[in-house]
Amino acid sequence: MGKKKRASNEIRDVKISPWPVKYPAGSALIEMGDTKVLCCANILDEVPPFLIGQGTGWVTAEYSMLPASTGTRNRRERGGKISGRTQEIQRLIGRSLRSVVDMTKLGERTIIIDCDVLQADGGTRTASITGAFVAMTLAVEKLLSDGSIEENPITDYVAAVSIGIIGGKIHIDLDYELDSNADVDMNLVMTKKGEIVEIQATAEKESFSKETLSKLILNAERGIKKLFKIQADAIKCGLKKIR
Repeated sequence: MGKKKRASNEIRDVKISPWPVKYPAGSALIEMGDTKVLCCANILDEVPPFLIGQGTGWVTAEYSMLPASTGTRNRRERGGKISGRTQEIQRLIGRSLRSVVDMTKLGERTIIIDCDVLQADGGTRTASITGAFVAMTLAVEKLLSDGSIEENPITDYVAAVSIGIIGGKIHIDLDYELDSNADVDMNLVMTKKGEIVEIQATAEKESFSKETLSKLILNAERGIKKLFKIQADAIKCGLKKIR
């Protein structure tokens, strides 16, 4: 069966399932088309050395692609040796999540989110950010429900989507086929308030104008707004397990 035909301004079918696994403090499985990422949030009663004694917390993330996540087997990254791509993506996920967390309300604890790509078909980093936010929110709700913290440290929603120009036309939420043929490739991370967290934009073949950049952002924002609704529904469903 072939892929579902979609309009260039339409995101892929998205599903976020809360609690796909039971042991983490919060977990979510995000499926964006054929891309699937398992996001698990765990809480550690410690902070990095540079934050010890400051009464503030930390949020960080790790990212990996399972060996069978692509058509050709990926070699596992072992012994702390990770590729530059992996390093860059997990830092992006961490920055994105920290942008919507008031660390002073978290106390001296760390939320670490593991994003494991089960199946990759483009947009794994943006899917990781979107799914990780749901996992993190469920973990925070557990802290609130058991009285570990008094105030919710999450200040806003955050989600991300890819967008690009293929054959002179703007396409949103690129799968692998679209991404590999893109003239311009961009990832946008944004909060529900409409504030930009990060833009990663690259001219793969030729440069593009500021006007084109504005169009890319506008189209990506429309897709991200749809993701906020899907995130909210997943969180609402996931809260039933806690409350």
